[in-house]
Amino acid sequence: MSKRDELLTVAQVLDELGGVSRRTFYRWREIGHAPRGIRLPNGEIRIYRSELTRWLESLREAS
Repeated sequence: MSKRDELLTVAQVLDELGGVSRRTFYRWREIGHAPRGIRLPNGEIRIYRSELTRWLESLREAS
């Protein structure tokens, strides 16, 4: 995580993923197939941009 790593809301992550529903995203979290996030004291989830990038890279198929 860099010093200026951006914290993304779930809505921002869904926008980055281009059409994944909120329900699907939370299901992925339940089964451990989503980017790791942090839960704020108010219960909201945030995901570091670097974690989202790392997670997306891990999904890339070997060519």
